[in-house]
Amino acid sequence: MVTPGVEPYIRQKFAEHAGLSEEQLFADDVTLAALISRSPRMTNSIDLMEAFARTANALRKDYGVKVRLPALPLDTPTSTVLKVFLEEFERQAKAKEAAA
Repeated sequence: MVTPGVEPYIRQKFAEHAGLSEEQLFADDVTLAALISRSPRMTNSIDLMEAFARTANALRKDYGVKVRLPALPLDTPTSTVLKVFLEEFERQAKAKEAAA
């Protein structure tokens, strides 16, 4: 079960860091390569990874959960990235809870 509010939070933060609306990111299930070409803030995959890192840092700051994403190919749809973010958030939140 995903912590309430986390999915919209991730969507909003990632859109903010990409410089696009959530609809532009998730409506057409755009790939990461297409995201880079559409974003006014991204010119290459390094910029994409920085957007992921900033989103993960925001999660750590606001929820206290450290999320690390695996390497993802540029043909990965944004819905898959969101799913991976949520799965990793839940895994790390449970690990943190168990350690406490």
